Amino acid sequence: MLEPKFKYAMSVRLTLGPKLALGELPKGGDRYSVEILGGSFEGPRLKGKVLRGGGDWPHIRPDGVFDFDARYLLQEDDGTLIYLRNRGFRWGTGEVMARMARREPVDPSEYYMRTAPDFEVPRGPHDWLTRYIFVGVGDKTPEGNVIHYYQVL
Repeated sequence: MLEPKFKYAMSVRLTLGPKLALGELPKGGDRYSVEILGGSFEGPRLKGKVLRGGGDWPHIRPDGVFDFDARYLLQEDDGTLIYLRNRGFRWGTGEVMARMARREPVDPSEYYMRTAPDFEVPRGPHDWLTRYIFVGVGDKTPEGNVIHYYQVL
């Protein structure tokens, strides 16, 4: 059996705006909207900024799991725009999730936060992002999120 190998691709640091609650849904859980105010990203082959205007629309399931769907634009230092859609989950104990909801610092070892990103990039030096599967390992910070992306080889 061929075991997958992972190669570090980049880290994306997001600054998030306030969380807007839609409230309890007929299907269960709650829905939120969180604006992405900006940020930065850097890796061995990439560096640039996160553009303001994207967002995350997490569904907080009845079991307390954050099922998120974030979409935003990265702008590489060379001007290339990179569309990033991130789907994933974040969960932990009730106490840990409450601390994160209050935007308190929480060690990443205390919760699970993983993403399955999808990149759209125009043809050129960064279109390698469209030819691989990536996984993200997240860290919830008081200001937002830091997600470390790994290319599956």
